[in-house]
Amino acid sequence: MRIVVLVLTALLLVGCGSSRVVREGGAARTSTPKPGQSVVVQRGDTLYRIASNNGISVLDLATWNSIPPPYTIYPGQRLRLYPGGRGGSVAASSGGTRQPVQPTQSAPQPPAPPPARSPFQWQWPTDGQLIARYVANEPTKQGIDIAGTGGQPVRAAADGVVVYSGSGLVGYGELIIVKHDEQWLSAYGHNRTRRVNEGERVRAGQQIAEMGRSGAARDMLHFEIRYNGKPVDPLSYLPAR
Repeated sequence: MRIVVLVLTALLLVGCGSSRVVREGGAARTSTPKPGQSVVVQRGDTLYRIASNNGISVLDLATWNSIPPPYTIYPGQRLRLYPGGRGGSVAASSGGTRQPVQPTQSAPQPPAPPPARSPFQWQWPTDGQLIARYVANEPTKQGIDIAGTGGQPVRAAADGVVVYSGSGLVGYGELIIVKHDEQWLSAYGHNRTRRVNEGERVRAGQQIAEMGRSGAARDMLHFEIRYNGKPVDPLSYLPAR
């Protein structure tokens, strides 16, 4: 029987405390794609474990393989370790070790456009200066960066449930991910202190963390909004200010 592995929920607790990655000097948040390579999901694997073993962020791995919330993977499924290609991940003909696949010749696929209207009234997650903007198809600019003062409140941008609270995702420091529904997520990175736990329901405007510089060169918040696992421009949804 195929075993469903739930990712970005309780199983993401495995190894999170011991696998924190800090970007010295504010180096770019990035994964290291492995063109032409894939890995076959084994019984007991988690998306986090596969991503960590290959120097790739969980969010990137999910995006490259078109794995939507609730982020499930199955034994025998083959996951690409690079962006692009057609049809997302595919089932492997045999389980075993990591197997290479032929490099795709197609151009990288852009993120699917989100609906014209979001079901949420998004709120700014913190105060401060906007120092970096979202750039489509740029893996190191999948959200916005807001500079501020260490310790200032970081708030949930919309109602939801905390599905990740930890420091195990590459390049994000102390990170919180909130699931708003089956399609929408928001991510809050580089916090100094996390104030919510996985499974906790939060309301828009509720403080969930304190701003910090974990994995960054200055006090700041990295904020992402994702639709079906793919990054979208937060400024398209946040109110003008």
